[in-house]
Amino acid sequence: MPVTLHIVDHAAWALDAQARQDLQRIYADAPAARLSAPVDDFIQHHLEAGHFFGCARFNDRLLGAVAVSADAEAWWLSELCVRKTTRRRGVGSRLLALVSSAAADRGLDLRAPASQLPMADQLLLSRLGYRLHAAGNYFELAPPLQGGGKP
Repeated sequence: MPVTLHIVDHAAWALDAQARQDLQRIYADAPAARLSAPVDDFIQHHLEAGHFFGCARFNDRLLGAVAVSADAEAWWLSELCVRKTTRRRGVGSRLLALVSSAAADRGLDLRAPASQLPMADQLLLSRLGYRLHAAGNYFELAPPLQGGGKP
């Protein structure tokens, strides 16, 4: 499945009706415990705070999204969700790889706060090479081990 990265920031949200509809559907499909606010409130609050969503696009539709906030060192990820109809097809993994690449292109690390991650997300990040930071409060992409060993 050729998935590409599509960024939805406040400007894209205002101009792209399809992106609005898809993003709302993605988070409406989220497990009930995933969001602390109703979908529309969650999306609006995130965008109005100057943050954005990294989205997985396939055939002009958004299939998955992750909320991203930025600081001077890193993009911080939260609320990863994939449409129920496309789960278990690698969309979430591909989305994280695309977001990681985009952050690296900007010289930024990719991190996820450990205290806010459901166990399923922690397992996915671990499988993709993320490790709990030494301080224990966030996950970050670990550098590859030298000599081909496994982390």
